[in-house]
Amino acid sequence: MPFAIPQPVVAPLTRAAIFIVVTVNSGKENEAAVRTMCGDLAALLRAVGFRDLEGRLSCVMAFGSEAWDRLFGAPKPGELHPFREIHGRHHAVATAGDILFHIRSTRMDLCFELATQIMSRLRGSVSTADEVHGFNYFDDRDLIGFVDGTENPTDQAAVDATIIGEEDAAFAGGSYVIVQKYLHDLARWNELPVAEQEGIIGRTKLSDIELDDAVKPTSAHNALTTIIEDGEQLEIVRDNMPFGDVGKGEFGTYFIGYARSPRRIEQMLENMFVGRPPGNYDRLLDFSRAVTGNLFFVPSATFLEDVATGEAAPSTAGPTSKAPAAENKSKSRLSRPDGSLGIGSLKKEAGYE
Repeated sequence: MPFAIPQPVVAPLTRAAIFIVVTVNSGKENEAAVRTMCGDLAALLRAVGFRDLEGRLSCVMAFGSEAWDRLFGAPKPGELHPFREIHGRHHAVATAGDILFHIRSTRMDLCFELATQIMSRLRGSVSTADEVHGFNYFDDRDLIGFVDGTENPTDQAAVDATIIGEEDAAFAGGSYVIVQKYLHDLARWNELPVAEQEGIIGRTKLSDIELDDAVKPTSAHNALTTIIEDGEQLEIVRDNMPFGDVGKGEFGTYFIGYARSPRRIEQMLENMFVGRPPGNYDRLLDFSRAVTGNLFFVPSATFLEDVATGEAAPSTAGPTSKAPAAENKSKSRLSRPDGSLGIGSLKKEAGYE
């Protein structure tokens, strides 16, 4: 069988994004409308994105566990399950959500137009659980003043971190994504001395240099979110975005993390909310509160195209012999370094910024 083309999980970071989480309304006709949307997404993306090829418009469509059962049935991605709440010093909540649309561009108007077209097609078939419009803040900083996403893998390393290969061959080309909406108590945070803020984050605020392990607290955010397994660091791709509503006094960060297995992100969250060891939790959570939490599976773009025609079928990651070599080969062939859907690329450049 042909190799699956991934969705633009590893698209270059952009200056604007819209995150929409919806639930699918009851009724077979509503489920059918969503399946039709799967097939229509690439054409909508081309139509809107063609207005400005330099705008690098992209969209990822992902599905929650219960929605997958309703829409597609078996087989099911091996690690897809509902978001697991975490009760520690702080609470990582699980909230409603069947489908995630992650829309990115250098221009917010392109994001807005695509979001409008998508939701127009789905009107009456879905209900919006959450919508966040994110923006780039100065030099890739979040609203607490620190650079966000410094340690993101790039190029082939990003593909290796996010795109499923031989380990779940039926869903090769797919990925997992976890999203959380955090609200910050900026008034209290800004009362802290900069040195104390740096100890909580684990990096210097102005120069964005990681603190030396000799002085960095074990409860630092970047210490607890570093996962080592069998001597290898397990990476994810983050595309977090600041958001806010000044009039309401709402200031936040929308966390979005892609990985080839949700376990590595779940372990990071466990370390943050419970602690490593338990009790040694992430002190950033004393100032930032998670108000949403969802886990989704990102099927390949090939899967989405085939859904509407009823031809969706498990993809293959290649031969099963010589597994490591086969997995590396599949990851290389699955990658689209320009982050396109692989169906009429909208980008002129082939690579990362």
